[in-house]
Amino acid sequence: MNRLGQSHIVAIGGGSFVLTERHGCMRPSALMRYVLDLTGQDRPKLCVLPTAAGDNPDWLVKIYDALRPWDVEVSHLTLFPMPNVDDIRALLLEQDAIYVTGGSVANLMALWRLHGIDEILREAWEAGIVLSGQSAGALCWHVGGSTDSFGPKLRPWAEGLGLLPYSCGVHYDSDPQRRALMHQSVSSGELPVGYAADEGVALHYVGTEFIQAVTVDPRGYAYRVDRDDSGEVKEFKVEPRLLTP
Repeated sequence: MNRLGQSHIVAIGGGSFVLTERHGCMRPSALMRYVLDLTGQDRPKLCVLPTAAGDNPDWLVKIYDALRPWDVEVSHLTLFPMPNVDDIRALLLEQDAIYVTGGSVANLMALWRLHGIDEILREAWEAGIVLSGQSAGALCWHVGGSTDSFGPKLRPWAEGLGLLPYSCGVHYDSDPQRRALMHQSVSSGELPVGYAADEGVALHYVGTEFIQAVTVDPRGYAYRVDRDDSGEVKEFKVEPRLLTP
């Protein structure tokens, strides 16, 4: 686990992996390297949770292939048709980092709660295991955000793990529905104030404190979305640190 005695969450708006032109293969972006570097391990143990994608085996194969050139020990946890390990808690708590894929965050949380994974992940976070993920894998650590889990029209959703007491916006510059709905949901109080990330941008928290944004896209930004006493929403742009490839 992380040797610095701190609890890290890296919530990625998009861009954990990049599709290459060669047969649609993927390569990990510098955002993944950032996650792994936080573990402080020369050969970190990384567990991939593809629950939100319905445990899609094709995605798992692509992720394993993408990470093969890196000095990382990869494992995974799947729940369909049954858990692939006898002891989920033991698997997750022996990791240095955990990565959650995108997909349906509502379905992800329902299955995690059914199998007690929500409580195990809180334990992992408190133990200093680095938690990370993209899209649904970013939303899940927060109170909630907007999701297309229920259809193509986005809906506010506030059933996340709540390790971070904020709302979260993902794909903020690539989906025109997201900014307006986040502002509306924060204004109404349906979601708490929070943070958002463009494609290629990640939000880094230590404990429950947002400490910085990092990006692989020089055009990308993060945002703080606040609400005043009258319910008016103010959005503040956060300049991210550009990661080298």
